[in-house]
Amino acid sequence: MEPALINRKIRLIEEESRRLGFDGFGIAAPDPGIAGDRLRQWLDNNFDGEMAYIKRGEEKRIDPQKVLSGAKSVICLRTNYFPQSKDMSFLEDTAQGDVSLYALNEDYHDVITPRLRELEEKIKTEFVGCHTRGYVDTGPVLEKPLAQKAGLGWIGKHTNLLTEGIGSWYFLSEILVDVALPPSTPAEDHCGTCTNCIDICPTDAIVAPYVLDSRKCISYLTIELKGMIPHEFRKAIGNRIYGCDDCQIVCPWNSYATLTDEQAFKGKELTQLLMDLIQLDTEGFRERFRKSPVKRIKRRGLLRNVAIALGNLGSVEAVPHLILLLNDPEPLIRAHCVWALGEILGEESKSVFAKNLTDETHPWVLEEIQLIQNL
Repeated sequence: MEPALINRKIRLIEEESRRLGFDGFGIAAPDPGIAGDRLRQWLDNNFDGEMAYIKRGEEKRIDPQKVLSGAKSVICLRTNYFPQSKDMSFLEDTAQGDVSLYALNEDYHDVITPRLRELEEKIKTEFVGCHTRGYVDTGPVLEKPLAQKAGLGWIGKHTNLLTEGIGSWYFLSEILVDVALPPSTPAEDHCGTCTNCIDICPTDAIVAPYVLDSRKCISYLTIELKGMIPHEFRKAIGNRIYGCDDCQIVCPWNSYATLTDEQAFKGKELTQLLMDLIQLDTEGFRERFRKSPVKRIKRRGLLRNVAIALGNLGSVEAVPHLILLLNDPEPLIRAHCVWALGEILGEESKSVFAKNLTDETHPWVLEEIQLIQNL
């Protein structure tokens, strides 16, 4: 096929992507380059924590041919989700649980996936007989290195993708194609000497520029980790109950961010008062978060996080609700409520446990009680 014809078809595909709501478009060769070696080193350091799916898909991430046989190009896409301005003042409103901006509104998978499928159909119309494979943050694809090769931005020191004059408040998605398309010009790194993201991290999770130890990251701890949150990070979590935006808030490039035009990502913010959230039963959680990314961590994950935030808040108003949850069927919730009551009541919490947890058998809960007993 003549280059001029290919370029015309690419323009039509990009125009369709804009119509569908994607605000960034670029093309990369499917080889992630040195990013594959860096992934292997990262996994060797166990920086993936309990995210076993990354290790399971290691070879596919390094070689997209194992994802789509015959893949010759990757179309990379960007979607702005920035719903409202945010600064570090959220730490002062300790009665409010902080939720990462991307999760305030509708689940982006539900919004972007149908549009990605439409764009795949457009690609197949322009390149008859081709095969595609699209992902929105769910497949074994090194999306950030590929997006950098596609010119959408560079991987910052906090490991998020950054775009000059735009920032980082956006989602990435990609479509693998078995058609050779001319690649875009890769983006250059513009972090310079700035270390704002490294300096602000509450848990020192950015262990070196461009290297994140997920096991320390509050986003990992409050979302990806399914079990007990280690004691060493609980105070640092503060009032963050789903994710953490600190490294993006302080990034100078995000001063250029503009609010999203996407209705699904704006205007639907829920008030996240800790005292309300700690009282959610299963049905209440399901109804409140049924269209939200928060549903991913289920009620037990959210109330685990809320219990930590209430322990950090130290309000005696929370005590009756935390005591009620000592009888919750979820040991994960009971265990973190024990910690929160210990933080709020101190020595007095021991009598609460003696009264309410006499039949407790789960090791998580017993360990939390024992730690307080030993104080």
